[in-house]
Amino acid sequence: MTIDSVRGAPEPELVQLLTPEGERVEHPDYPLDVTAEELRALYRDLVVVRRIDLEAVALTRQGELGIWASLLGQEAAQIGSGRALGEHDMVFPTYREHGVAWCRQVEPLNLLGLFRGVNHGGWDPAEHGFHLYTIVIGSQTLHATGYAMGMQRDGVLGTDRAGATIAYFGDGATSQGDVNEAFVFASVFNAPIVFFCQNNQWAISEPLERQTRIPLYKRAQGYGFPGVRVDGNDVLACLAVTRKALKDAREGQGPTLVEAFTYRMGAHTTTDDPTRYRLKAEEESWKLKDPIERVKAYLVRNQLADTSFLDEVDAEAKQVATALRKACLDLPDPRPLAMFEHVYAEPHPLMTEEQERFAAYLASFEEASA
Repeated sequence: MTIDSVRGAPEPELVQLLTPEGERVEHPDYPLDVTAEELRALYRDLVVVRRIDLEAVALTRQGELGIWASLLGQEAAQIGSGRALGEHDMVFPTYREHGVAWCRQVEPLNLLGLFRGVNHGGWDPAEHGFHLYTIVIGSQTLHATGYAMGMQRDGVLGTDRAGATIAYFGDGATSQGDVNEAFVFASVFNAPIVFFCQNNQWAISEPLERQTRIPLYKRAQGYGFPGVRVDGNDVLACLAVTRKALKDAREGQGPTLVEAFTYRMGAHTTTDDPTRYRLKAEEESWKLKDPIERVKAYLVRNQLADTSFLDEVDAEAKQVATALRKACLDLPDPRPLAMFEHVYAEPHPLMTEEQERFAAYLASFEEASA
């Protein structure tokens, strides 16, 4: 029994504009005009981001990164929603939104530096409209809601300076209190925010059935704002749905919950072994819904891209990954005491004491070797 068939409930509507076979379909609520050039650009994004992700996994396996949270299988959800963002929007990510970071022009090397342990994030959230990665599950939804309420109080909604926030989280995070509190605040204050849930169906080793008894997007109804389920492997549908949700938020219509129904093809992180809790057949069935292959099929079938273009994109992705690997290996190790820098705006007595004790500890090794 699937979660959607509980108590005889009908299968939820799935907004889809591009089928797994690469056929274009229309949806009355989410029309999308997209040019051949834009389609090729989306395909390029998908391919390059996947290649970056695979390189990061390889670097982790080789001991060059401490850990990595792969986005394999979720590229369409991230690129589609990421390309829907406007200049004044602010993103609040988890630790897996590498594709959205790409759309916001955050250098991939900064992401790798974070997981290599040589920087604290390495980018300016205000410059990119992309906040720092959040490790604590679900807490970014409250941050995003507060930021959205600030936008609301700045009086910019409905103007050419209007912006909205978008908070990314997974299906497992919907069981966190922070997420539910964020839903309450966003609803009662009509905050300009989009809650974007990448439902990859596995919260580490727990299946979706352990998180909810109804489709996640229907939870929004209980909080008093709209929810929609979109094919998370369809980059066009994710683009159209997120674009409308952001537009509604900027115009003062309040929050929307978008559930991007997708699948985590790899491990939760590189410390995880998914073969211990899920069947290989499940992964194989989702390979047929690959977000990149359906765009490729549509481009080729409609003669919008030829072999030379596809080869060019593959070559570019390889070049990006090669340069990224070299740059990652060339990153200098930080000074041990640098961890105490930029923690507080002003000196903090407890931290100063800890810094002095750690400095003395490090100095003891030099004395012992003298």
